[in-house]
Amino acid sequence: ASKFKIDYIKNYTPIIGNNNGDNLPTSQLMYPVMQTADVFFLGVDICSLGMDQKKVNMLCREYCDKIHRKFKPIIISHHMLLGLDGKNKMSKSDPNNAIFMNDAPYIVKKKIKNAFCEVGNIDTNPILEYIKYIILEKDDEFVVGRDDSNKTYTRYDDVEEDFEKKLIHPEDLKNAVIECLNRYLKPVREHFTTNDEANLLHKTVKSYKIKKIM
Repeated sequence: ASKFKIDYIKNYTPIIGNNNGDNLPTSQLMYPVMQTADVFFLGVDICSLGMDQKKVNMLCREYCDKIHRKFKPIIISHHMLLGLDGKNKMSKSDPNNAIFMNDAPYIVKKKIKNAFCEVGNIDTNPILEYIKYIILEKDDEFVVGRDDSNKTYTRYDDVEEDFEKKLIHPEDLKNAVIECLNRYLKPVREHFTTNDEANLLHKTVKSYKIKKIM
C-alpha cells in the first residue's frame, strides 16, 4: 500500500465487481492490496487464478518492480466457468453452484443433476463448459449416450453441434460428465483420506464458515 497511489489502486477495484470511481468504501480500496500481499505472504511462485483476478496478479508483478525483486510470480489466468445455475461465474460463496475438489461422489452427482442444461441451449450451458474446458482438455475422448447407443467424441465442436441439434439428451450429457468428474477427483479424495496431515487440514478448512462482510 505504501508503494502505490490511491488513484492507481482504483484501477484494480473492478476485480470485486465495483467500478464506482470515487464512490468506494475504503475496504474495497484495500482489497486488491491485501490480495496482492497474500501472494508474497504464502510464497507463491506460480499464481494460478481466474481471468477475473488477472489485474491483481499483474499488480503483484508491478510491486516486484517497485521493490526491485528479481523473481516475479508467474501468472496463469484461467477461463471462468459458468455457475451450475447457468448464470455468472461459479463462486465458492454458493457451494451448490460449483464443483469443489473435495466433493464426495454423491455430491458431484447431485450438483450436476441439478445443473442448468436446457435442451439445445449452447450459449449458457455450464455442462457444456465442463466438457470444453476440462474434460476434452484432459481426455482424448468423451463418451455420451445410454445402453448400446453410446457415441464417442474427440472434438468439442462435435458435442456442441449434436447438442444444439437435440441429438444428445441433457440427462445423458450430465451422466457422462458426472462419470468423468468423479474419476478426476478420485485421487484427490484418496489423498485427503489416507494422508493424516491432509486429512486434518481438510477437516479444519471444512469447519470454517463463509461470511460476506462487504
